[in-house]
Parts: sequence; structure tokens; C-alpha cells
Amino acid sequence: MTIPGITADELLRKLEDGEPVVLVDALAPMVYAHSHLPGAINLPPIAVDSYVVARRIPDRNTEIVVYCSSPNCEDSLATGVQLQELGYTNVRHYPGGKNEWRDELHPVKSGAAKTAARFDKALRKLPKSGAFATPLIASRAMFRRAA
Repeated sequence: MTIPGITADELLRKLEDGEPVVLVDALAPMVYAHSHLPGAINLPPIAVDSYVVARRIPDRNTEIVVYCSSPNCEDSLATGVQLQELGYTNVRHYPGGKNEWRDELHPVKSGAAKTAARFDKALRKLPKSGAFATPLIASRAMFRRAA
């Protein structure tokens, strides 16, 4: 099966015009949490399940645009093919992915602040001293630099 492509300009126009389109980020959940296109749902190839997809995208004629990080990433093609096999008829592929989108200065959403807050909350519940304290503090510091 082949998946028709869509350019960054065409996708941006659709989003700005409010056209009904479902953006699907095919990257791993942690990568999605770090940043994704506004309004995108996370659906890596390993998570494509007929029941889950039917609940998230009930209309099989909905326009769906799958993407991942760059033209070298094949997860979006794998997710797109699986969606087509499930009967979705209007699947398109944005090959430039998140890297091109960001390089063209289009907005991305980030879940890093929420993830950092959850991590901090979990750390407060752990012992302040003992065998686990030093590695956890080091992990927390590394996490904050990455966010």
C-alpha cells in the first residue's frame, strides 16, 4: 500500500483553516511527551490496535496525517499502513516530520513540564537519604537539564 504525502505548507494551511484532520505522531510515547505537533495524538506502530484506534478515530473516512521525526524515520509509514489495513481510507504521510516542522518555525507542544512535575512529586515520596538517594538526585538533575 502506498500512502499519499502532504507538505508542511499544505498541513499548516489545513490546521490554520480548521479543516478536520487527525494528526498522528508515530514516535515512542516519551518522544511524543517531549514535543509533538499541536493537537496530535500518539500512536506508534506497536500501539496500533483496532479497538484503541476505533475509539480514538471512529470515522474511517477522517483525514489522518501520520508523521514522525524526519524522512529517515519509518514509524509513520508503518502506522499509516496499519491504519489503512484497518480500513481507514484517507491516510496521508507528512515525511518531513517534527524536525522539518520545527525548522520552519511552526509551533510544537511539549509535555515536559507536566512530566517534570510528576517526577518531582514522585521524588518527594522517596527517602531523602540512603542507598537510593544519590542516584535519584542525579537523575532529577539530568532530567531538568533535558526539559
